[in-house]
Amino acid sequence: MSKIVKFLYIIIGFIALGLGVLGLILPVLPTTPLLLLASYCFVKGSKKFEHWFKGTKLYKRHLETFVKERSMTLKQKLTILLFADVMIAIPFFILDSYIVKVLLVLIVVYKYYYFINKIKTVPEAAVTND
Repeated sequence: MSKIVKFLYIIIGFIALGLGVLGLILPVLPTTPLLLLASYCFVKGSKKFEHWFKGTKLYKRHLETFVKERSMTLKQKLTILLFADVMIAIPFFILDSYIVKVLLVLIVVYKYYYFINKIKTVPEAAVTND
């Protein structure tokens, strides 16, 4: 992979990290998916940033359980699902195409199926590692 592509991954990783941190404060931004994106970008961009990010309290508190055990708290699941629903609702109501609307509904149905059946729900106390 070229140095430019790796550099872009690192930049996107820091942008996602910044937005993820804002998501801790602002309820409209989903923290977990943004931190997952940051983690992915750091893995692709640089071993140094990957190790740094995985050593942070932010990673350990919000992602480590999900990455290791494929589990999330109910609050994390609901935050992600509701934010995604809002983002999907925008084109659903703006666009006139019935095909696109059906596809969006199918995406929402699959998203709920996946979060309910494929990602284990754990109690809040199991994730908090203070």
